[in-house]
Amino acid sequence: MSLMEHGGVRPLTALAWTSNSSTCPKDFTVISITEDGATANFTRSFGMKSGYYLCYSKDLSGGMVLSDIQLISDKDSIPHGYCYIAEYLEPRATVSKKKRVCVRVVPVGSVDTAVLDVKLTAKSKMMLQHYTYVGDIHGYVLWCRKGPFSGPMPQAKPRSVSLDLRKLSLEQSSGPLPLRPSNPPPLPPGRLSQRRCSLHTKDNDKPADGSMQGITALDGVPFSLHPKFDVQTNGTGSQLNSQLNNIRIKSLQDIENEYNYTFAVEENAAKRTRPSVPAGGASSAQ
Repeated sequence: MSLMEHGGVRPLTALAWTSNSSTCPKDFTVISITEDGATANFTRSFGMKSGYYLCYSKDLSGGMVLSDIQLISDKDSIPHGYCYIAEYLEPRATVSKKKRVCVRVVPVGSVDTAVLDVKLTAKSKMMLQHYTYVGDIHGYVLWCRKGPFSGPMPQAKPRSVSLDLRKLSLEQSSGPLPLRPSNPPPLPPGRLSQRRCSLHTKDNDKPADGSMQGITALDGVPFSLHPKFDVQTNGTGSQLNSQLNNIRIKSLQDIENEYNYTFAVEENAAKRTRPSVPAGGASSAQ
C-alpha cells in the first residue's frame, strides 16, 4: 500500500503568497519550480522584475488543516466557510486579484481527509497522477491531492516517581496543633457559669497523646453572662417576676364580650324609609 493509503502523510495547514525566501515564514515551503521544469514565479506583467511565489505549511501546532482549495474570479463571491490565503510580500509587491485562491480551514479533529499536497504546472495539457485539478491562475495550473492523514501521536507527560512515592508515604508528620493560651485572664469570683465548668470537665477528658480528637473550638475561651442579663447582681429578678404574675390570659368568651358590637345603628339606618315628595309641590316649584 502507498504512503497515502496508510495515512502517514501530514496535511497542509496553510497556503500563502510570498515574494521570495526571505519574506517566507520559517514553517513554510516555497514552490519555486513547476512539475514540468518552469519557474513558478507569478508576475503581473512582462516588464516586472519581481513577482511572487506560492508557499505552503504542514505545521500542525495550530491544530488546523486545509480541507479544500478553490479558485474564484474577482466577480465571484467567496464561498461560505472559506477564506483568502495570506500574503507575505515585500512593501512594493502586489498580487493580482483577477483570480484568487481561497481555502477552507477546519480543526484537525473534525475531518478524516484533508489536502495533503499542492503542485503547479506550466502546461495545461500535462496531467498529474493522483492529483485533482483546481484551476488555471495567471498562466499556471494548480493541482491538489486529498486523502486520509494521521494526526500527531499524543506524548505522555513525564512524571516524578519520587514525588508520587512521597505522596503515598504513610510516615507523614501530623500538622501543628492550634495555639492555646497558657494563662487565661482570671474572672471575678461567683461569675463562672455552668458551661464554663463543663468546659473544664471536657478539658480534663482529652486524650493524653495530644491528638485532635478531644480538642474543641471553645477550649481556653472564657464564658460568662453579660451583666445586663445577670438577674442575681442587678436586682431585676423581682421586677420581672411581678410583671409576669400580672399578665392575665383572656379566654375566648372574654375577648368576644370585650369587643362585641351589635351593629344596631347600622340596622336602624337601613330600616328608615325615604320621605316622599308630593307631585303638586313639584309642579308649583316649576
